[in-house]
Parts: sequence; C-alpha cells; structure tokens
Amino acid sequence: MDRCEVNQDTIIIRSLTKHFSNGVIAVDNLDVSMYKGQIFALLGHNGAGKTTTVNMMIGMLKPTSGNAYLLGHDITTNMS
Repeated sequence: MDRCEVNQDTIIIRSLTKHFSNGVIAVDNLDVSMYKGQIFALLGHNGAGKTTTVNMMIGMLKPTSGNAYLLGHDITTNMS
C-alpha cells in the first residue's frame, strides 16, 4: 500500500481496471485513497467510469484487474 495501511477507517483503490468484452475500457488503473473524516466526490463527464467504479466497489461488477479495500475488506475476496 501507500502511506496509509489498510484499516477500518480507509477506502483504498489501487490500479482498479474494468475492460468489457466489447473492447470498452471503462476504468483504467484508478488509484484513490479516502480517509475517515474526509469529504470525497467522484466527478467526471458521461462515460468517465464513475458508475462502473461504484459498481465494482459494491460487488455488482468484478474488476478486470487491480483491487480495492473497503474499511479493511478486500473487494475481490471478501465482498460479503
């Protein structure tokens, strides 16, 4: 990880990528760190990958590569 260890007070996204079978790259190597007490906004134009990113974070879509940790839980191995 980076300067912050993964723990119960962080959301860490590293190299999160989503490629669809039709060739569309919706999210390409996204890196984000969010900390307790911090305000965060995900902004971008239509088609920027905002919804795809959120869908990967909540388990609706499986990432092609990369990983994210939500409050200490790895989204690829511990979605429940």
